[in-house]
Parts: sequence; structure tokens; C-alpha cells
Amino acid sequence: MFDAKKLLDQFLGSQIPGVSGTLRERAGQATDLARNNPLATGAILAAVLGTKTGRKLAGNAAGLGGLAAIAGLGYLAYKNYQSGQSPQTAPQPQPQAETPLLPPPTDSPFHPQSPTLTNDFALTLVRAMIAAAKADGHIDEAERTNIMDKVHAVDLGAEAEAFIEKELASPVDLDKLVAAARTEEQKVELYTASRLTIDPDTRVERGYLDMLAGRLGLADALIDHIDATVSAAKVKV
Repeated sequence: MFDAKKLLDQFLGSQIPGVSGTLRERAGQATDLARNNPLATGAILAAVLGTKTGRKLAGNAAGLGGLAAIAGLGYLAYKNYQSGQSPQTAPQPQPQAETPLLPPPTDSPFHPQSPTLTNDFALTLVRAMIAAAKADGHIDEAERTNIMDKVHAVDLGAEAEAFIEKELASPVDLDKLVAAARTEEQKVELYTASRLTIDPDTRVERGYLDMLAGRLGLADALIDHIDATVSAAKVKV
């Protein structure tokens, strides 16, 4: 089995210097960059999938790596929710790098080294992000081919590439995703990963996130906190 945590970093890893413009332009630039500078490919898949709404992680949240970013944002939202604060007044991550997103405590289930954050669950988070990216129905066969062209350029390895190709082509299995999140913290992280992938600018995307939240059994107030925390951590590109 390939390293799912490393693959997750490819979705939400460090931003690629010099990549800007429309999704199509970013994808082309990212491919060229991957060929010319393999060390700068940390967010190739984010350029293809995660930034399709025209936003990206900002500040040090972007430099944490995929799993750490999801865990950190999920932890902050969960902590604010438990404190009883409203999403409008709760502390949020800021785009400026000097306002850091603090990692969860080492004894927290949200910590990236927690026993609950296994390779299998990291794989579930990747599946959740791909499912969210497909929520609006815009990833057709032609788009899948386009995405896989970029994946091949990054050279993630045959097993990881086959996994992504299969997930892109398969129907979303919401039952499987929900069943894989066994603790409340895992449920928060699964929703956080999905929310990071898309901005619910359409009814279809908002409907998908609402359905996912309902199936996970997350409280409306907690969802509001996650939405506010993720929104605060993203900026337009």
C-alpha cells in the first residue's frame, strides 16, 4: 500500500510558486513545473482539484501539509464549537503567515500522529476530497483524462495513480465514507477535508456538504464553525 498521508499532502501541500491564473492555465503551468522542478510539485493535485473554486489555503496553514492542515483546522473549529462561541466571534486562522495555525496538542485525537489518523483513514480523507470535487458533476471523462495527465506528470507511483484514476471514475460511495469515520474527531476531519476541496457556491455543492454533515451526524453549530474556519483559511487566487 502506498503512503496515503504523502498523497494527502499532494492535495493540500505547499503552494507552487509561480502558478496563477485560471484553472486550465494553472494546470498547464503546474505540469511544466513538475517536469522542470520535481521538488516544487507539492500542490499539483490541489491546482487541479482543490483550487477549482479559485481559492487556496493561505498563511502557514498552506505549509503544514495535507493531514496537518486538515487536523489543525478541524481541531480549531471543534475547540471553538465546544467553547460555546459563535462562528462570527470565535478566533480564526488569518491569511498572514505571522498569525499561525497552532497544531493540536499531542494528546489530542486531532494530532497528526494520533493513533486514529492511520494510513487507511488518510486514504479515506483523499477519497472524501475526490468525492467533494465530483459533487457538482463537472468531472466527466474528458476532465478525468485531463486530471490524470497532470497526475502522471507528478509521478506519484503506479499504485497511487491507479487509486486516483479509480476514484475519479467510480460513483461516490457516501456510505463507505461515512462508515470509515468512527469517532467524532474523524467525522470532523472528514467534513473539513471535503469543505477544503470545494466552496459551496452552487446548490449542488451546498447540498452535498449538507447531506454529508447529516450522514455524519454533526451538529449544525459545529458545521457552522468548520465552514467559518475553513473560509478564513482560504484566499482568492
